[in-house]
Amino acid sequence: MIKLPEGSRRRRLAIAGILYALSTIVFLICAAQDTLHGHTPYNHFALLADAFRHGRLDLAAPPPAYTGNNDFARFGGKWFVVFPPFPALLLVPLTWLAGSAERVRDGQFFLWLAGLTPACLFLALEKLRRFGRAATREWHGVLLSVLFAFGTVYFFSSEQGTVWYAAHVVGAALAALYLLFALEAERPLLAGIALGLGLATRAPLLFAFPLFALEAVRVRTADAEAWQAGSVRRVLSSLAYKRLALDLLLFALPIACVLGASFVYNQKRFGSPFEVGYRFLGIAWQTRIEKWGLFSYHYLGKNLAVVLTGLPFRNPDGTWQVNAHGLALWLTTPLYLWLLWPRRRSAPQLALWLTVVCVALPGLLYQNTGWLQF
Repeated sequence: MIKLPEGSRRRRLAIAGILYALSTIVFLICAAQDTLHGHTPYNHFALLADAFRHGRLDLAAPPPAYTGNNDFARFGGKWFVVFPPFPALLLVPLTWLAGSAERVRDGQFFLWLAGLTPACLFLALEKLRRFGRAATREWHGVLLSVLFAFGTVYFFSSEQGTVWYAAHVVGAALAALYLLFALEAERPLLAGIALGLGLATRAPLLFAFPLFALEAVRVRTADAEAWQAGSVRRVLSSLAYKRLALDLLLFALPIACVLGASFVYNQKRFGSPFEVGYRFLGIAWQTRIEKWGLFSYHYLGKNLAVVLTGLPFRNPDGTWQVNAHGLALWLTTPLYLWLLWPRRRSAPQLALWLTVVCVALPGLLYQNTGWLQF
């Protein structure tokens, strides 16, 4: 593919760079002209960035009319953007240069970021191959990264540019970086930074911590056969506890800093470190939130139905339509079915599956299935 020694760091970075460039070009070509040349109707992060620029945590005024007052919280007579603020922090320099939120092309900005995820995902897949955790070839990683970019809901999300999808784009990039750093517990501090920023982008990413924790335990276990045999007693007796403690400390430190900053941010806005403000959104389903809460087993059945059984339906006029709640994962991306029949099992597989479950659980218990997900 590239005339550099196979397996070299320069080759991996070159391929990742090409993946970023090609993915970004396709994202930009497929984007709506309104997204490229103006602000999106739901530019919450640009509005929040402009508030930060002026030293405020609230918007200083009611939301602009073009937003339809969609997903803003009102508390103490002030208006707030409740979504985690890291994507807004990325936009602060642009609002400073542009002079206002309305002059920032927020959708285009997040399109330029969208190519980072497939590029970082390729590096993570190559890391699995380098450490002998996956019996794959270089082109397999390229193919899987391209399939992620254009064969999953990520493609649809990247093209939107509006607040919810922008957070998905940033969160996916941070998740891919976390995967890269957490595998083999090789970069504890960088893994913690990626996960901490993920928490400040999409809160459920915090629950991806089992991947690093289990990888650290595995790497610091002197008796490799004990880990493979699943013998807890032998693992505990052969652990390098001091090195494991240092790994976990370096990993936890940036996460704790972001969590602490989030508590202060919440306290300053809503008077409580644990209040994120979703209760104060002016939304149609406020009644069910008051009855069942933001997260509840009550919502699990409906969310599972969308994830596993959502299908397009046929209208009376013969046309086909996708339900606004979305399509089943296996229908949107049939390749996921391949996960049920792995050719081989390697060390991080259990840790990866446990991490997937932990990250998915908050969404499955959440009061809303999402909005216009493909």
